[in-house]
Amino acid sequence: MLLLLRAVRIHLAAELVDMRKSIDGLFVHVQHALVADPYSGHLFVFLGKRRDKVKVLAWDGGGFLLLYKRLEAGRFRMPEVAEDATCVQLDATQLAMLLDGIDVSRVRRPLKWQPPEQPMPGAASGATRR
Repeated sequence: MLLLLRAVRIHLAAELVDMRKSIDGLFVHVQHALVADPYSGHLFVFLGKRRDKVKVLAWDGGGFLLLYKRLEAGRFRMPEVAEDATCVQLDATQLAMLLDGIDVSRVRRPLKWQPPEQPMPGAASGATRR
């Protein structure tokens, strides 16, 4: 299980990648295809052409970390990607489901609660005093 800070972004490459690529090849792919900074500390996730393998590349401040997983049965499911997108942003839960082989696009989430909007102190309200 991976524990990730909220500040860490997770980028899933929209294009399937040759899994023979190692750290250096994925580094170049992040720079050129995803147009991102591999040294940012964010996670870059790549699916293999057969979608039975996934690699995650991350910089940890002293070197690169490469996580590799191969499913023995089944395929990783790619979420919906816009035609012009180079990557899709995932959150930690979606990454965990992806790594477990769960189809992220079929999962339904409840709406996230947000506090009601409060009028700003000192702001003029529509009501007038008499």
